[in-house]
Amino acid sequence: MAAAIALHRRGISVAIFEQAQAFRRIGAAINLTPNAVRVLDGLGVGQHLRAASFSPEFRVSRTWDTGEETLRLEMGKLALHKYGSPQLMVHRADLLTALENALPAGAVHLNSRLIAVDQTAHGVTIHLEDGTRRRFDGLIAADGIHSTVRQLLFEAPDLTYTGMVAYRDILPTARLGNYEYQSFVKWWGPTLKSQLVTAAINGGSELFVFATKEEPEISRESWSAKAEIEDLRAAFAGYHAEARQVLAECQAPLKTALYVRAPLHSWEAGRVALLGDACHAMVPFMAQGAAMGLEDAAVLARCLERDENIESAMKAYVAVRKQRASRIQQASSENEWLRSSGNADWVYEYDAWSIPIEGDCLTA
Repeated sequence: MAAAIALHRRGISVAIFEQAQAFRRIGAAINLTPNAVRVLDGLGVGQHLRAASFSPEFRVSRTWDTGEETLRLEMGKLALHKYGSPQLMVHRADLLTALENALPAGAVHLNSRLIAVDQTAHGVTIHLEDGTRRRFDGLIAADGIHSTVRQLLFEAPDLTYTGMVAYRDILPTARLGNYEYQSFVKWWGPTLKSQLVTAAINGGSELFVFATKEEPEISRESWSAKAEIEDLRAAFAGYHAEARQVLAECQAPLKTALYVRAPLHSWEAGRVALLGDACHAMVPFMAQGAAMGLEDAAVLARCLERDENIESAMKAYVAVRKQRASRIQQASSENEWLRSSGNADWVYEYDAWSIPIEGDCLTA
């Protein structure tokens, strides 16, 4: 949706083919760091999201058992001053609704499952499960970690199970007593696969809880599967009392397995390009998965606006984006970023609307 909005605002006609029968209010919260909010502001949806979100005062790192604070990074007004955009915690459904409302009328075609792609020097034809065939000048595959287009047109390493599962829940902050819900707090666990993250959403009235733990047996990947609350609490029984206090208030957590894929050799093939999780799926330990997809959308729209040759525009997009996304993929897997020290500027300062594109004399 972000790519479609960015292209439409540049006078490029777009159509979205979505396999779901309807957009539903699913998922939990999402951390929109300043680099992501900057993209959304450029799409014209940032102000709408501010009204439905919460901006954390600090990003805090704490040790799982002692509660020791190892890093406190000021966000809030300082982030707005330093990076030009705030950090926003928002329900994923509110983000999707804001994007959906900004799409051009008639752009979305629901219940459209892709089964094949044909490409010539002059265009791309998509084949849908219901027999429909449509021809376009180019194709952007933003179809996720299980991308059909990637499977059809690209050589890619298989998905790898991380040996971790993630839990998510949302609960009223009124039940938390003196817990520091006004900040984004990450409790670093005894291993890199164990952690607990909390942050307020919805104007501070609700707390989003995200936790991961080791689970060697391959588990189900689902963003709507219910979890056993006692399993979650047992996995973090050794954590600090304040962390356990949060889990004691959780009532209906969801659970999913976490998978990754090694960085791809190529994201583009002629008039076709991959975007977002389709080309750089990553574990969520830097809160940059969605941000990378939003950055992709902005850069790709700029490349297609400035170059009528779609194939060379696709190559320029990959040249700008691949190194950064791959670096963040790797750093996310290492799960050490901002534990006790580190610089957030290289992540948060990035401006997808002005980053230089090869041959672009209008940027510096």
